[in-house]
Amino acid sequence: MKFEAFPKIRRIFKDSMIVTEKIDGTNAQIYIEGANEIGIEGLSPDDPAAIFQTKYALGFKDGNAIYAGSRNRWISTEDDNYGFANWVQANADELFKLGPGRHFGEWWGKGIQRGYGLTEKRFSLFNTSRWGGNNSELRPNCCHVVPVLGCWQMDTGKIREVLEELKKTGSHASPGFMDVEGIVVYHPASNQLFKYTVDDNHKDSK
Repeated sequence: MKFEAFPKIRRIFKDSMIVTEKIDGTNAQIYIEGANEIGIEGLSPDDPAAIFQTKYALGFKDGNAIYAGSRNRWISTEDDNYGFANWVQANADELFKLGPGRHFGEWWGKGIQRGYGLTEKRFSLFNTSRWGGNNSELRPNCCHVVPVLGCWQMDTGKIREVLEELKKTGSHASPGFMDVEGIVVYHPASNQLFKYTVDDNHKDSK
């Protein structure tokens, strides 16, 4: 039997945190994987993989298929979530630049939650390390990335300070919009995300 040691416990306040703006939209994901041909010498049309591909694939390129999902289900152009599947289909050729795998982000803007005063909807990727900063030229032109507010040693006081500053300066994702939702703290050592909203801050202050 393979031996598994108990994992090392990290010291939370000696590790770094990455703080990003929490955008109030709807959770979305883009999934890209290899696609098999359906029919002669390929998948049987009755195969579950073929049925899924036929129902949900929004585009094909270089042997891959692209799919769209909400927080808890796959979506299609006929059964959409605020138009995200239709947007993925319309921008599929560019979105294939994301590469195989799951790409999570926020679908936000006009007609979704706060709206942020936008006249259009946007998709902002969560993975700032891969798609932000010096790597911004690698991401598809139709995608945004959640704004990074800073990177510091883990400090709960700093978290509150950053949120207060965001409330004063307004959204970094949509400059000029003041009704911000909050922040997200990413702790790389544990690979965990934590949210801290304006409502949470209000409750803590009582």
